[in-house]
Amino acid sequence: MSWFESLILGLVQGLTEFLPISSSAHLRLTAVAFDWEDPGAAFTAVTQIGTEVAVLIYFRKDIVRICRAWLRSLTDRSRRSDPDARMGWLVLIGSIPIGVLGLTLQDAIDGPFRDLRLIAMNLIVLGIILGIADRMAMRDATGGKHRAVKPRKSLEDLTVRDGLLFGFAQAMALVPGVSRSGATITGGLFLGYRREAAARYSFLLAIPAVLASGGYELMSIGEEGSHVSWGPTILATVVAFLVGYAIIAWFMKWITTRSFMPFVWYRIAIGVIILCLVWFGVIEPTAGEDVGTGTEVTSEE
Repeated sequence: MSWFESLILGLVQGLTEFLPISSSAHLRLTAVAFDWEDPGAAFTAVTQIGTEVAVLIYFRKDIVRICRAWLRSLTDRSRRSDPDARMGWLVLIGSIPIGVLGLTLQDAIDGPFRDLRLIAMNLIVLGIILGIADRMAMRDATGGKHRAVKPRKSLEDLTVRDGLLFGFAQAMALVPGVSRSGATITGGLFLGYRREAAARYSFLLAIPAVLASGGYELMSIGEEGSHVSWGPTILATVVAFLVGYAIIAWFMKWITTRSFMPFVWYRIAIGVIILCLVWFGVIEPTAGEDVGTGTEVTSEE
């Protein structure tokens, strides 16, 4: 991987990580568009550490407060009713599904899940589901001629059950094209939470998963036979952090007054374009997967 490739991929990671459009899919598609090697699951996981550091800094006050309350609750059971302590426990509980499934599906994540047809279908299907959830949230917030406004839940209403359901939604993002933020926000909207509440918990919930995944995949960077080396990976991670921080600030303001529909239509359009390109033979479903690994990808006759 060249320095220029890592710069572009870092920009893509930072721009797409927090939007409900799937950063892993966009890294894969960017490589295909420029006829580069597939950056792979390891590169994606490590560069996500950069965007997660942006989360740690942006929500630093909340995170410090939650960590302090959670640590105190370990030795003082009476403190477990504190909202911040509860949030700490709920983030850990919500991280269980993606931890278990991430280890179980490791081989599929590195291989079959990166098929462009699967990515395209995930973009379209999750986009449609997000659109439905967003419409439901808007209907509850605005009411209507024959409907009263229906209050939606805040993070103070989060339960263990909801935390686990958020966690299972996040685990869907193990498949490129789903989107970590898109899946968890969609799940939160269906559970009756406000947009900003669902997004905030989505970002907090991602911290353990992303840091654990990135730490685990660090061992894969620079391995013999890999086209991804340490220098470009570090550059991409730093760029992802800088861009990602700006995107968080913008996105948190956007969702307080705007609909998710622009992202819905974007996902559907990109998914349809990819399927058409594969259908007409312009690109292979496995394009770029084995470039630089010594194995050529051949299409079936």
